[in-house]
Amino acid sequence: MSDTTRRAVLAGAAGITAVTVLAACGDDSDDSGSTGDSSTGGAAAGVLATKADIPVGGGKIFKDGGGVVVTQPEAGKFKAFSSICTHQSCVVSDVAAGAINCRCHGSVFSAADGSVKNGPATKGLAEKALKVEGDNISLA
Repeated sequence: MSDTTRRAVLAGAAGITAVTVLAACGDDSDDSGSTGDSSTGGAAAGVLATKADIPVGGGKIFKDGGGVVVTQPEAGKFKAFSSICTHQSCVVSDVAAGAINCRCHGSVFSAADGSVKNGPATKGLAEKALKVEGDNISLA
């Protein structure tokens, strides 16, 4: 086998490996259950959710609503953050027990302020401005 052919085979194998790794990080299928539901429940058009849709200590991920995760870290206090993990751009998978979790590599973020609670992510989730009017929650 010539050097050129060996290089071509090795370059092709490296390319396939890179594509496989990136595809795993970019999986945006939603199999996370009710906390990852991107529906709006009882919310009106243009509104992400109603207060009743966001559980205390938990939250919901809205892929179609601007890529946000809305949380309720304590009763009556609503927060919103980017739903894109800062480690390798996966969509976070669920919100439970005061934490926003990314299944791709195990990063965990605070549902109260978006800060990193557990890596490999080193940067917190970007906060998004919310507007809460009556029972409706939307992006500001």
